[in-house]
Amino acid sequence: MKKAGDKIDTSFSLEIVRNGQEETVAFSDLLNRLTIVSVYMKNNTGGCDKQNRSLAEHAAKFDEKGYNLVAISKDSCNSHKKYAEKLGINYILASDPENLFSQATDSIVEKKMYGKTYEGPARAAFVIGTDGSILSVIEKIDTKNHAQELLDLIETL
Repeated sequence: MKKAGDKIDTSFSLEIVRNGQEETVAFSDLLNRLTIVSVYMKNNTGGCDKQNRSLAEHAAKFDEKGYNLVAISKDSCNSHKKYAEKLGINYILASDPENLFSQATDSIVEKKMYGKTYEGPARAAFVIGTDGSILSVIEKIDTKNHAQELLDLIETL
C-alpha cells in the first residue's frame, strides 16, 4: 500500500454520482483541493453503511475544512444514486468496478470469505493533495467512527 509522501497515478477516469447526477470524470479532476478518498466494499451492507453514515453526518465539516470527500466502491452509479438518497449522502460516490483507484494506491489485498481466498480493495482512506501526493493513509478504518478518525487525522496535517 502506498504511504504518505508517495505520489499516485491519477490518469484514470471514474463514473461518479455528484449531486444526484452521473458523470464520467478524470480522477485528477477530483483533486481540485485536498481530497479524502474512503474505500468501502458494497452499498447496503452493515459495515459499509456505518462507514458512510458516519461520513454523511459530518460531510459539511470536511467541506468547511477545505476537503473534497469521495467514497468509492465497485457499485454502479445507479446503485450509488439510490444509496445516496437512502443515507442522505451529499458527497461524491465513485464507481470503480475495475479497482483502478486501488491499483493506483497499491491497496489490493488478499481477502477470505466463506473459505475462499480472493483479492480485492482494502477498506482504507487516503488524504490526497492536488498533485496526487498522498498526505496520509488510514489502513484499517473504524467504520462506526470513520468521520471522527478522519477529522482527527486532518487536524494533524
